[in-house]
Amino acid sequence: MLLDVTNVTVKSDFILFLEFENGERRSFNMAAYLDEEPWVRLKSGSAFQGAYVENGTVAWPGNIDIDPETLYEYSTPLSI
Repeated sequence: MLLDVTNVTVKSDFILFLEFENGERRSFNMAAYLDEEPWVRLKSGSAFQGAYVENGTVAWPGNIDIDPETLYEYSTPLSI
């Protein structure tokens, strides 16, 4: 099932708080991905902080994004 991301909030330690189109709020840890291309470019400086929603997924400047299915499957629900 493909669910679009509708909102992203960047937290410390490479954590993304995500909201999906079904209203679910989830937390995704990007740390494990930051040694791989293309995400290694987000590891230094403030590049990771530039996350935004584009076409239903999370993207960063420099044509970097991550699959929304990955974001959903490997994220954990937030209890708010």
